[in-house]
Amino acid sequence: MKKFKYLIFIIICLSVSGCDHPRKINGMYRFYAGKKGGFDIWVVDGYKARHKIYQEFLYGGNEQRYPFNPKGEIWIDHAVSCEEYELTLAHELNERHLMAKFGWTYDRAHDSSLAIEVVMRRKFDSICRMHEASLQKVSPTDHSNMKEIRDLPDSIRLNRIYRVPLQKRNGVAVWVVDGYMVRKTIFPDFGFSGNDKGYHFIPSGEIWIDGQISSEETEYSIAEELIERELMIAGKTYSEAYIVAIDDNLQRRDKMETLIKAHPPVILPDSLTRYAGDIDPREK
Repeated sequence: MKKFKYLIFIIICLSVSGCDHPRKINGMYRFYAGKKGGFDIWVVDGYKARHKIYQEFLYGGNEQRYPFNPKGEIWIDHAVSCEEYELTLAHELNERHLMAKFGWTYDRAHDSSLAIEVVMRRKFDSICRMHEASLQKVSPTDHSNMKEIRDLPDSIRLNRIYRVPLQKRNGVAVWVVDGYMVRKTIFPDFGFSGNDKGYHFIPSGEIWIDGQISSEETEYSIAEELIERELMIAGKTYSEAYIVAIDDNLQRRDKMETLIKAHPPVILPDSLTRYAGDIDPREK
């Protein structure tokens, strides 16, 4: 009898909003990408967001569009490629700003952010084409002087390889490149990334990141190439440098797992989307 009364009590509580417990979603976070514009940038599990929270979640999110997106965080879908990452981040930051500061509707802020993407894409393309035009011919070989496409000449010009000028890290220029074109026209065994010491076709002082890899892998690839490059400059062989870089990469992943486990779960509110912006007192 007591068990029956307890069951009735639970059912009543679940049907009354005051007794409702917010639903928690664990395992959303995959990579912390640091801060930008005062916001914590997180690469999140886009599949889980669509499966467990909101089916139309795509590319990214911010607190103004999605109330389930914690305040102070910008979300980037882990399915977004590294080539699209900077564009998606700029989109979400601008969208959130317009909705929060000016009370814009989502549609209006979204369209404005798409226009910014167009400007950025054109700028990136212009920078990349100018960079290619400034380069000397390169050898289509790797560190061991192996040429994988035998009918290529000993020196070639890079054409339509560069996609996004990503950043400079420790004085090294990091570029997102068209990995498909690299494998098709230069070196079939080019993987996630490479550096100028491992591949002779990568110009001096550069690291290449394959544009097809996911945004959550980008930082791991950059760190790996930087370490590998530094060790080869110091006299290590490619194999020796590669092993050290891979080990460092594993440690970075372990640290990220620890950071993610310490992050609070996502709490689902009653409303999952917002179509009109809320004026944020922080931005008045």
